This record gives sequence, C-alpha cells and structure tokens, in this order.
Amino acid sequence: MERATGRSLTLPQNGAGSVRPSWHERFCDSPGVLKTARCDQTVVRVLDLKIGGHDFVTMAGPCSVETEHQLIETAQHVRGAGARILRGGAFKPRSSPYAFQGHGLAGLQMLARAREESGLPIVTEVMSECDVSLVAEYADILQIGSRNMENYALLEAAARSGKPILLKRGMVATIADFLNSAQVILDNGNPNVILCERGVRTFETALRNTFDVAAIVLLKQISHLPVIADPSHAAGCRDLVPALARVAVAAGADGLLVEVHPQPEKAWSDADQTLSFAEFDQMMDSLEPYVALRQRSLQVEEIAETVMETVG
Repeated sequence: MERATGRSLTLPQNGAGSVRPSWHERFCDSPGVLKTARCDQTVVRVLDLKIGGHDFVTMAGPCSVETEHQLIETAQHVRGAGARILRGGAFKPRSSPYAFQGHGLAGLQMLARAREESGLPIVTEVMSECDVSLVAEYADILQIGSRNMENYALLEAAARSGKPILLKRGMVATIADFLNSAQVILDNGNPNVILCERGVRTFETALRNTFDVAAIVLLKQISHLPVIADPSHAAGCRDLVPALARVAVAAGADGLLVEVHPQPEKAWSDADQTLSFAEFDQMMDSLEPYVALRQRSLQVEEIAETVMETVG
C-alpha cells in the first residue's frame, strides 16, 4: 500500500526511545511493566507460540464450554481459519445468578480433549485462588476476568502457578489500575503477562461496553507487555466485532480474543456477540492486510533500532 507521495504507509512506532518521562511519573506505582531502554518488549511463549513478537495471535472459541462436540468442532474450524489458541470458559462469572455458570472440572476436561484433537493451546478463566492449581493442570494460559482484575489474592495465586496470565482490564478500571494489577503478578515472580483491553463501562448504553482503542495505543507506547483486544465484549453485538478487530490491529494490538460458536443463536452465553463460523472466516480474511501492515511496521522499527545502535 502506497501513499500518493510514494512513501510506504506504516503504523506508528512504539519504541522505548519515544516514551515520555511524564508517563513514567504518572505510572510510577507499576515500574516493572513500563518500557525502558533495557526492556522494550516482552514476548510471552505459549508452547510453540510467541505472543508480543512479529506474529499476530488470534484466540477464538465459545464463551462457555457447552458440549465436547461443540468445543471440538469449534476448535477445528477456528484453527483452519487461522486462530492459534482456543478459548472457552469452564467456570463462568455471570451477572445473573440464574445464567449458566459453566461445567467446572468437566469443562476443563473437555478443553483438554479439544487440545488433543486440534493441537491448539488453551486459555480459560480462573475465578478463585482456590481453583488455580486445578485450572493450571489443564490450561496453557490462565485468564483473569474483568470482574477479578483487582482480586489481588487471585492475582498472586495465579502468578505463582507459573502459567502465562491473560489479564483483562476491569469494567471501570483506569489505565493506572490496570497496570498496578499487572505489577502484582510481576511482583509475585511471573513476567508472562498479556494485557487485554475489552471495553469499559461509560454513560453510553447503545453498546455493551465502550471500546477504549486509545488504551491499546497508550499501552503499546508505555508498556513492554503484550497487548491484545477483545472486540466481542467491547461491542456486545456480533455485527460490530470484525470492524473493532480491524481497529485493534491498526492501534497496534498483538492479538485478539474472539467468541465463536457453531450456532451463535443457540449459545448458552453471550449469544448476541458471538460470531458464526462463516462470520469468523470473513473477519479473519478482512484482517489480512492490517496484519501484513503491522508486520511490516515491526520490521521497519527493527531496522531503525539496528541503525541507531550502530550509529550510537
């Protein structure tokens, strides 16, 4: 893609050299998550995957694990469309006490079988420090949900599991709050944290949440941790998910967390925001030029850094 002037279009660079001192002052309570000249980017390794590097990693699957057939069918399809990690909730924190709360251990066992069938690593939510050891037996990534972002007992227990942590931003959390929670995990000996922007609660009621795309840009500017986006929860409406996913890539996100189901209208949870297989395929196709642009921009950054090191 070329501008009229003939120059290459590139995404904004996010190197440590451009971090303003004022950001370090503002977020001084979480120094371990901020970029420095010595720590510009953390790459989180999950089996043979690298999150936070050149690869753009999509995590996809149902909101909740319902049946083994549903889960394996979804895993095989999303893998074929380019997803690299399978998501699915065995334990489900729900706003209504009457909504489906998940299968628990049985759900974890279904996730393990889906991993065997598809080869995809598993990300699933852990809701209590008492469940960390159980979930860690089955999951490759432990997800801390929005409601638990400031549950420090859970953050500490999850950190000590040694598993990579996917930390979702709280519904009403500031960026400082978000980074402080990430700092808790690092302080408990776990450097493998993935930040997830999933929208925040505002005065707007048309959508489930307000997608804070500026948060992605800021986090990529100031933090060395990988940043992914959850357009499903940000929108609450499946029609908007593909567009928000493209926005997330353009903002510099390292990956996506997307809800997909064989029959979304029959999903036991989050039906309105869940993509069908065909919709997921179309979304992945639409992301290709944006992902290619992201990779090219990263290569430009690396060349610029090499030149600076040589000159300096």
